[in-house]
Amino acid sequence: MTELSRPEADRLLDGLENRGWEALQALSVEERLVRLGRAGGRFLDPDDPLTQEALEGLPEDSALSPEGSRELLEGMARDWTAHRLRTALMADFPDPLALDGFRPGPGGDRVRAVPPRLLVQIGAGNVPGTGATALLRGLLVGAPTLLKPGTGDRVLPRLLARAIAEEAPELAPAYSVQEWVGGAGGSLEERALARADRVVVYGGWEAVRSVRERMPSGVPLVEYGHRVSVGIVTRSALSTAAAPLLAEAAAAAISAYEQRGCVSPHAIWVEEGGEVGPEAWAEQVAQALEARSREVPVPGSMDPEVAGRMRQLRDAAELREAAGKGNRVMGGPGAGWMVLFEPLSRFEPSCLGRTVRIHPVADASKVPSLLGPARRILQSCALEGAERDRMRVAGQLSEMGATRLTTFRRQAWPPAWWRHDGEGPLRALVRWVGLEADPSR
Repeated sequence: MTELSRPEADRLLDGLENRGWEALQALSVEERLVRLGRAGGRFLDPDDPLTQEALEGLPEDSALSPEGSRELLEGMARDWTAHRLRTALMADFPDPLALDGFRPGPGGDRVRAVPPRLLVQIGAGNVPGTGATALLRGLLVGAPTLLKPGTGDRVLPRLLARAIAEEAPELAPAYSVQEWVGGAGGSLEERALARADRVVVYGGWEAVRSVRERMPSGVPLVEYGHRVSVGIVTRSALSTAAAPLLAEAAAAAISAYEQRGCVSPHAIWVEEGGEVGPEAWAEQVAQALEARSREVPVPGSMDPEVAGRMRQLRDAAELREAAGKGNRVMGGPGAGWMVLFEPLSRFEPSCLGRTVRIHPVADASKVPSLLGPARRILQSCALEGAERDRMRVAGQLSEMGATRLTTFRRQAWPPAWWRHDGEGPLRALVRWVGLEADPSR
């Protein structure tokens, strides 16, 4: 990691703002989409040298097993193809040509979506691939982009940058992937935050606050801070035939990228009255996590801090179990996963390490009220059951703060067109200009 001097930082930013802007504006949004999709799609080809390099580098860079690295790359790269990028674009811009110029708007006016001349994106390292997705988003809307990937997410952004350079060399002046120590007061960070027209930051709320404090007032900041996700299983989902398959889907969501993502479920409420009861289903989830640990192993060494928190939770749960309070604990740090069956229903986050709290509940419609303390950080909720049961709970969940209601099978892999923390992630990168009609004509 080489720290740039102030003159070097300004030269880099000048290049993005000038040559990068010209390169992007010389292409239509459709032309950018095709080029970026061609580059991103390479990571779905197992024989592509970049895919092979990614699979070699991810385990060490991101603390994932080789099997987990492959799963992550396939899940992320699905959204980097031209088809998925186009769907995401249409979700945020029903008329994508507004990114190319003025288009008809309401009342005879015209509207245009204008990208920032300099977009600075600061990544987090908990989920590899988010930096690469951020780079694609910025270039797709036409914004010259400086990307700082997070620790643990350095491989994929750099490889994607190479893929773009190879597939669309005319876009090379429009982006730069740079590493620096965040908050250390280095010249590049200082100048980038001072000159940016818009900043996107991923990470904990302390990181978000630190960036906001060092930005000029009036510059938009798009925040993707700390979030948690949960699950609700209604009794209609718990038939004898369906329950084991649902447990497998839940185990996959819990263990994806070692539960480090905002979309990873921490707690699941299971409604009583189904053919399979909550405690029996918790046992099925434990069995599925054990099977999952063989298919997608835990990385060679678990984070000592996570392992320590798992031991504390397990010891406390075993004491409550011994006291006859209805608690059960299955697994633990040695297994690489843990299920805590807890009659106490209030929301508490897990300690990560493929750990999930499972709570029985008499009526699933009561769960949203239990999530009140987490409403400002609640993101995804896997909501399982018949459509009538899902709708019985969905309205309350949306009012309580959830921004994505999904299923366990989809929870860990949001589609490219999802409303990230409730907002369209592409639309969040532009400002809108209205050209009002002349009433005299």
